[in-house]
Amino acid sequence: MSEGECTARAEVEALTTPAPVAPAKPAKAPAWLFDLVLLGALWGASFLFMRIGAAEFGAIPTAGVRVMIAMLVLLPVMALRGQSGDFARHWKATLAIGVTNSGLPFVLFAFALLTINSGLAAVLNATVPMFGALIAWAWFRERPDNSRLAGLVIGFVGVALLAGHSAGFKAGSGGVSPIWAVLACLGACLSYGVSANATRRYLTGVPAFATAAGSQVGASLALALPTWWYWPAQMPSMQAWMALLAVGVACTGLAYVLFFRLIANAGPQRALTVTFIVPVFAVFYGALFLGEEITSWMLMCAVVIVCGVALSTGLVKLGRKKQPVPVP
Repeated sequence: MSEGECTARAEVEALTTPAPVAPAKPAKAPAWLFDLVLLGALWGASFLFMRIGAAEFGAIPTAGVRVMIAMLVLLPVMALRGQSGDFARHWKATLAIGVTNSGLPFVLFAFALLTINSGLAAVLNATVPMFGALIAWAWFRERPDNSRLAGLVIGFVGVALLAGHSAGFKAGSGGVSPIWAVLACLGACLSYGVSANATRRYLTGVPAFATAAGSQVGASLALALPTWWYWPAQMPSMQAWMALLAVGVACTGLAYVLFFRLIANAGPQRALTVTFIVPVFAVFYGALFLGEEITSWMLMCAVVIVCGVALSTGLVKLGRKKQPVPVP
């Protein structure tokens, strides 16, 4: 899994987890809010680190090294939590889903970041819950209500506006058109959406760390040979190595611990709101460390996309009736 797929998984859990009859004792707000902000900061940084790494490693080796590092981090965590047996019982589905929820999306985002900036990629990544809802509609025949349908339309209009304006960007390394980079990001988000629904279909009830660690094993196996084949002729710099180490350890391994703790303490609906925080940090990091330009058009489209995501995921509903005030 990755940051985008995790938010999609949070949406699936929010939709499939029945509401409790009596609300549980709420966690202390400062505790889960701190986890939420820290998680957004880590996942926002993943775009920065991938862009630095991809510039020297290339797209496929960047993704391959990332999932291998994440695998080495998460496998011991899975073992310590006693979930190795769960992975062994569901290894086929877990390994297969690992290709679509980590291997393929990481390659596509690394490819895109050779051309577009990290902030734009993060804004596009915010569409993951929308793709998840759209695929759930096609796969499970779960027709969204009017509010969610409006959110899907608004969100994809924002993406279209952002993608259309990106045609004015300069081509990246190798002369790749930015339109292909935007399409690669959307392809990664689509893959996340497929993975979230496949996880719901085939891995419901499997402990989260067994799925997370197992998916990194599947992605590592799938990318091992391509990573070796496309390994750069010139050894990447220490900066590039440190970037991939950071994205593997902090933005994947540590982030998973925070993500699952956040779901446990605050619930999947609140955990899903990290989708709105990630682009803020990604844009900030890109401007601060890479000198990336933040345009007013990009910010406007980001607002449109976030509104679409909020509606399509059910976090905000149109025409919600006011609850009557009880008379004492």
